[in-house]
Amino acid sequence: MTARWPEARRTSPPKKPRTVLDPPGLDGVERKMARLASPFEGHDRVGAMAIEQLGAGGKRLRARLALAAARTLRASWTDAIPWAAAVELLHNATLVHDDVQDGDRMRRGRPALWVRHGVPQALNAGNFMLMLPYMALSEVSADRRAALCSALAEHAIATVRGQVAELDLLPEERLDWASYVGAAAGKTGAMFSLPIVGSAILAGKTPEEAAELGAPFTELGVLFQIYDDVLDLYGDKGREAPGCDLYEGKVSALVVEHLERRAADRSWLLELLRAPREATSPASVTRAIESFRSSGAVAGAIAHMDFIARRVTGSPALVAEPGLLAIATELVERCQLPQAVELEGVA
Repeated sequence: MTARWPEARRTSPPKKPRTVLDPPGLDGVERKMARLASPFEGHDRVGAMAIEQLGAGGKRLRARLALAAARTLRASWTDAIPWAAAVELLHNATLVHDDVQDGDRMRRGRPALWVRHGVPQALNAGNFMLMLPYMALSEVSADRRAALCSALAEHAIATVRGQVAELDLLPEERLDWASYVGAAAGKTGAMFSLPIVGSAILAGKTPEEAAELGAPFTELGVLFQIYDDVLDLYGDKGREAPGCDLYEGKVSALVVEHLERRAADRSWLLELLRAPREATSPASVTRAIESFRSSGAVAGAIAHMDFIARRVTGSPALVAEPGLLAIATELVERCQLPQAVELEGVA
């Protein structure tokens, strides 16, 4: 008999109403991930590093998406837990590799895994965590397993392609919105779509039906990436300092929107992005931040976010599934920029 979805346990009155992205089951996902990554008896450094990465915190947004979608689509509780663990493990594996590639020294307010253990061992930890999702899928219903494995592999491939495309934006000087969106749809969007696609498969949808339900969430991933780009300059992401994207030479949504408005700035902005991190001065980063503000690039980026939000929440596929529409709507609501952004007149 299929296990029923439990109600979330509350030991005291909640500080705020429970939302669709606060489903029961997260504690089970945490236990599942810890068990899969736990070190073997004796010395198992890679398992210990995986536990360290998972223990650094994070919103567990991909796991929340998987659980919320599985619940609203009435998928099996016993299958939803390992599926949510699988997508969250895959996401964390990509973070380990991203930090190495970007040279980002901070993750979730603490030194990145490669800073603590070195690049070679961090890559080993990331590779190890890429395999753990398939171990998690060994625990789902046999009749759903093949389709889930295919979805996991397809979205992992899309994520890697998106990362490659993003890293190529600067060398190939592809500083336009179409190129940016294409990269973001792979790198970020694929990991927003994957939890929904898998949960739909668990609920009995065909792979084609599941892909249709997941497509709007790919767009939400692009929205989330634009939000993340703005937050990098005008918010607090728990990183070393505002403007990490500029120090890393990243072609962000703000770079693209600014150059659409001020093409004459292309030369000095490219020079800034191409400079090694250690040769990039705080003054040059401040100049870029102020330029983005004065050109209206931040307001333009936020307008792109609003356009995506309207298109997604009006998607026929989601309108036909009110539970998934509620999830998408809450995702949009979570992409609220700090009040300071508006107070500074950049929005």
